[in-house]
Amino acid sequence: MSTLFSHFFAKINQITPLEHDFTEVLDSIVLKPKTLYFYGKIPENIVKNGKQRRPKTVAIVGSRHNTKYGEEIAYQLAYELAKHGVIIVSGLAYGIDSIAHGGCLDAGGVTVAVLGTAINYIYPKNHLRLAEQIVKQNGTIISEYAPGTKTDTRYSFLERNRLISGLSDVVVVVEAAEKSGSLNTATHAINQGKEVFAVPGNITNPYSQGCNKLIKQGAIPYTEPKDILELLFPEEFTQKHRKLKAKNLIGDTDIETLILQALASGARSGEEIMVKTHLPPEVFSQIITLLEIKSRVHSLGMNNWALI
Repeated sequence: MSTLFSHFFAKINQITPLEHDFTEVLDSIVLKPKTLYFYGKIPENIVKNGKQRRPKTVAIVGSRHNTKYGEEIAYQLAYELAKHGVIIVSGLAYGIDSIAHGGCLDAGGVTVAVLGTAINYIYPKNHLRLAEQIVKQNGTIISEYAPGTKTDTRYSFLERNRLISGLSDVVVVVEAAEKSGSLNTATHAINQGKEVFAVPGNITNPYSQGCNKLIKQGAIPYTEPKDILELLFPEEFTQKHRKLKAKNLIGDTDIETLILQALASGARSGEEIMVKTHLPPEVFSQIITLLEIKSRVHSLGMNNWALI
């Protein structure tokens, strides 16, 4: 190993899955690892409102031969999730894996790279600097293979995929050929009861065939980071929705607010709204027209109205 990176990889740590809150989820998967070897720092639980919880964790995987489309999707997703404190897990490979790690790091986030090789053999070697940055930024390089272990990469990379999905709450496949290691990760995720998202792609692109196939088989189509964030943080997004809804019920005048709130309560016809608001017909007609012009309400016909 290059001496340029030796100080980051001088100490190899060793634990069993149950010895750490973040890795104990691996104790319940099929073919659970007996020992884990790692460099860096394993993510700690988050304390909020006096309670501890495991940090939300998302695996982003995909083709080694990504397109520009795949690069943009993977980078944006990793970046946005990391900004919300989500741990990003991937495999340090060329293509989508390294892009996901990079997007997370650029956002100031923490990422975990799971190797399919012995812990003291960073693969690919061209990603030594990326591995260094992961450790430097409080992330983890982890493997189930002890130092010096000789692995058959035809199988070890497939075996490590169960760890990538096992550590994660959600798995997102960005780009994948019809026969791809990423689909193997998705299969492990499904068997482990995890949510699987796949990025829809051009049907003529061979590196989208795997994702499109996953969607046909029931994977959730990924369209934007919000898709994942709403799943991971439902309470936060429910509160934001409520605040936005409440804000949308405030008009530019008190009379506008009365009408908007009447509509929110279930009133639809002009007559119902006037009864609830005690507005005379001429005032109601004037204000409802202004609200329509402002795109706050729309007509359902026959003097019936609805919020936009």
